[in-house]
Amino acid sequence: MFNNHENYWVSLSDIMTGLMVIFMFIAISYILQVQRQQQSVDDLLKDYSETVEKLYEELKVEFEEDFTEENWNAKLEDDLSIRFLNERVLFYEGDARVRTRFRAILDDFFPRYIGILLKPEYRNKIAEVRIEGHTNSRGGYMDNLRLSQERTSNVLDYIFFNSDSAFSSLPAKDKELVKFWFTANGFSSGRTIDDSGKLTLYSGKEEDFTTSRRVEFRIVMKTDELVQNIMAQKKE
Repeated sequence: MFNNHENYWVSLSDIMTGLMVIFMFIAISYILQVQRQQQSVDDLLKDYSETVEKLYEELKVEFEEDFTEENWNAKLEDDLSIRFLNERVLFYEGDARVRTRFRAILDDFFPRYIGILLKPEYRNKIAEVRIEGHTNSRGGYMDNLRLSQERTSNVLDYIFFNSDSAFSSLPAKDKELVKFWFTANGFSSGRTIDDSGKLTLYSGKEEDFTTSRRVEFRIVMKTDELVQNIMAQKKE
């Protein structure tokens, strides 16, 4: 009877040991799966970050000399937007027609700009390129909204359809992509900036009436696609 009792406890001990081993393997498998998912997420974020940094540096190297105050008076921001700040060469006050000097700048800028964006390492990661028109707060908001929208539409029309446009010489596939990317957006005085170039909504500083009148070319990356890929990884 003692032997039977002993055998019972030995068998129970073996079962418990076996269950512990099974649970251990399940836990290890789960941990490894989580680590793989996290590594995939890290890889996606790293690839996105490296692409943005590389694109920023390439734009900086390409246009650094042109962006000086003596030349175009433009600025490359960390969010990949390029601000043209010299109101005296952009448009006449209250007028939506692109001035001759700004046309000359666009003739030089646009071919080099899309030449970078159409490179294989960037073209599939760009969602949109916004041409943004901004005014200062002088004048009525809706009047400025119509004016800023008309100005960016005229800029887009010029870079696409002037007689010597680089757009006209693009291959058909690239034309379709560039047309898909580029949009014209008027913001009126909704996004004025201060004398340090910061949005007044966030800085709380006084508006700079001169630099708030500006045109921006803003690259929007495929962050929505990035988020969807990360969520898909987490669901696996």
